[in-house]
Amino acid sequence: MRNDSSDESKNLRQSVLSALTNSDEKTLSAQEIARLVVADDSWPSLLVPIRRAAVELALAGRLIIYRKGKPVDPADFKGVYRVGLPRHD
Repeated sequence: MRNDSSDESKNLRQSVLSALTNSDEKTLSAQEIARLVVADDSWPSLLVPIRRAAVELALAGRLIIYRKGKPVDPADFKGVYRVGLPRHD
């Protein structure tokens, strides 16, 4: 039996990574990602799930969470944040 919630979470994590990969920007806010994921006005309902997905991805080393332009601990941050892909330079 498949867990729909788990599938939705996996799809959202993939959407976050796709948004970052396809963006010309180095970082994106949760609002920017939500607006890319859904084309209607329901994007605010994605803000909390996107935060959860960002934390999961950051803990796995697949993205970086930034607050005030500096990387933060994904398990312990508050407030406005942006996410970006890890740099490979």
